[in-house]
Amino acid sequence: MSILHDLETTIAARKSAEPDSSWTAKLLAKGPEKCAEKFGEEAIEAVIAAVKNDRENLTYEAADVLYHLLVMLAARDLALDDVLAELARRQGQSGIAEKAGRSG
Repeated sequence: MSILHDLETTIAARKSAEPDSSWTAKLLAKGPEKCAEKFGEEAIEAVIAAVKNDRENLTYEAADVLYHLLVMLAARDLALDDVLAELARRQGQSGIAEKAGRSG
């Protein structure tokens, strides 16, 4: 089990919790769209830290991105293992070839 799987388990437990009991429960109660919006905000903050070469802040923001990604996935009932399986499927394949093989 990885720290991301542990975090995913905690987030799943918060889905049925009272919104006032935790930040995760409050965010999930606002719906998938709000979860996606918050993920986007955190991603932008990580990009800014990377552009500024602020390693310490980038570390914090990257952790926020991973957390909010897992919340967003939970809001849409998508498991981390589904994402990891997709990464495994792509392993050893050129990114150019992978993108060319996508439908739509």
